[in-house]
Amino acid sequence: MTSTGLRPRAAWHTHPADLAAAHAVFGCLAREVATPADVTITGDVVQVWLPSTGVTLRCTAARLSPVGTHRYTGPVRHRPDGGPWRDLDAEGLASLVAAELTARTGHNNPEFLDQVRASRDTVAHLLAGRPAADLNPTSDPAIDAYVASEQSLVLGHPHHPTPKWRSGDPDEWQAYAPELRSEFRLHWLAVPDDLVAEAGPVDPMLAALEPPRPPAGHRVLPVHPWQVTLVPPTHPRVRRLGLAGAPVRPTASVRTLYSPDADLFVKTSLHVRITNCLRKNARYELTAAVALTRLLAGIPLSDGVAMLAEPAYRTIDAAGADEAYGTILRTGLRAHLRPQQTAVLAAALAAAPLSAADPVAWWRRYVGLLVPAVLDAWLRHGVVHEPHLQNVLVVRDADGCPVRMLLRDLEGVKLDISRWTSWPPGLPRQVGYDALQARQRVVYCLFVNHLAGISGALADARPGIEPALWREVRDVVAAVAADLGEPPELRALLAGEPLVAKANLLVRWRRDADRAAPFVPVPNPLGGRA
Repeated sequence: MTSTGLRPRAAWHTHPADLAAAHAVFGCLAREVATPADVTITGDVVQVWLPSTGVTLRCTAARLSPVGTHRYTGPVRHRPDGGPWRDLDAEGLASLVAAELTARTGHNNPEFLDQVRASRDTVAHLLAGRPAADLNPTSDPAIDAYVASEQSLVLGHPHHPTPKWRSGDPDEWQAYAPELRSEFRLHWLAVPDDLVAEAGPVDPMLAALEPPRPPAGHRVLPVHPWQVTLVPPTHPRVRRLGLAGAPVRPTASVRTLYSPDADLFVKTSLHVRITNCLRKNARYELTAAVALTRLLAGIPLSDGVAMLAEPAYRTIDAAGADEAYGTILRTGLRAHLRPQQTAVLAAALAAAPLSAADPVAWWRRYVGLLVPAVLDAWLRHGVVHEPHLQNVLVVRDADGCPVRMLLRDLEGVKLDISRWTSWPPGLPRQVGYDALQARQRVVYCLFVNHLAGISGALADARPGIEPALWREVRDVVAAVAADLGEPPELRALLAGEPLVAKANLLVRWRRDADRAAPFVPVPNPLGGRA
C-alpha cells in the first residue's frame, strides 16, 4: 500500500482515480493533438496513432459524442512494437504523450508528468477521505443542495490533463478542499485606513459575515486562511485578527468561499496553482469586477437569466500586498430562489447520468434559457460571458425542471471591442477581447464545454438521445439568429462551421497563461439536420 492508502504502481490502472486521469489525458490527446486521420473509431473503440513516436493507443468509449466529448471506460491500452495490447496507467500514458509532444514541438516540459501524477493522487486522496454526507448542514435544504453540488466535483474537468492538480501536499490543502466537504472561518486582517484600496459597499456586505472589531483607524479585510500560511502578511502596520466570523464553504473553484449564514460569496486571492493558474486577484480584476457590475446593470439579460453581481472589493494598497490579499465580494443566492426551488452548479449536473422523465422537454427548457441570453449579450450588446459549466448555476423547481439560470464570475466576462465604438470609462483595458477571441470563448464555453457536457449526461441516462438534443439546440440558435437579423457568426455555426475547444493539454504543455490557450476545431452537430 502507498502513503495514499492505495495499491502499488503495478495495479494503479484499475483504480478509479487512475482511470479518470488516464481518460482525461486520452481525451485531450484525441481532441487536441491527433489529426482526424490519426483517430479511428471502430464500434465503441477509439484508437489514436501518434506519428512522431509511432505509438498506437486505444480506449473503449462508454458513450460516443457528436462533439467529440466521448466518455471512456476501462483502461487505456497501447501496442508496443506491434505486439499484444497492454494496459497503461495514467503515469505510463502521460510518459508516452510527453514523448510525442517533445518530438513534435522540440521542447520538453519537466513538470508535466509530475502534474498528471499529482492530479491523479489528489483524486485518490479525495476518494479515500470524502465524507459520505455533509458534516455541517444548515436548516435550509435549498442551500444544502447548492453547497453539495459545489463540493461534489471529485474527478474534475473531464477534458483537462491535470484537473485536480494543485500546488502543495494534502497536509496543506485538505482542510480547505471543497471535495472533502470542508467548512472553516475566514482569517481577518486589520488594515490602516490610509492603506485601504476599495470600491463599493464593502462594510455593509461584510457585516453579514460577523467580522471581528478592528482597532480604531483600521478596516477589516477577510482573506483565505490558507493564503495567510502561504504569504504571511509582513507590512508592519497590518495586524492579524485571526479566524473569526460566520463559517464559509469552499466552492468548486477552491478560492471562492460561500457563507450560507451571510448568503455572500468571498472571492479571495490564493497563491496556489490550480489546474493552470496561480489563483490571485490582480488589481485590475478587482477594479474590473466593480466597474463591470455597474456597466452590466444597464444591459439586460434575457428573461430567466441573471448575473451574480460583484459590487465591492477591498485590498491593501501596498506593493505586493494588493494582489496577495485582494478580496472581491459577490452577491448571494437567496434573492434568486422562490419557494421549493434549488440552485445547483451546472458542472455537478454534467458529472453523472442525468435522468429526466422527458429529457427532450427538460433540455428544451434548459437551452431556451441559457443560449439566447449568452448569444444576445454577445451579438447585440458586445458582452462576452463565459458560461462554462463552473460558471452557471441552474435553478430548478420541485420537479427538477430548470426555471432560471444564474451566471457568475466577472473575471470571465469581457467586452467584444469590435462592438464597442467607445470604451466605457473606468473599465480596465484587459477586459477587452478582439472579435476572434470573443467568438472562440463563446463557442467553446457555451456549446462545447457546457451544452456538450449536459447533453452527454442526459445521454448517459438515455443512450442514443444526443442527436435529438442537438436538433433542439439548432432550433434555438436559428430562432436567435432570426431575431438578431441573421448575424454571420450564427449563420456560420448553422452552416456547420467547426466548433472550437480550448486546448487544455497544449496550454499545460507550453506552460502558458490560461488566457493564451489555443483553440482546436471539433465537430459541429448544428450543421444541417440529422
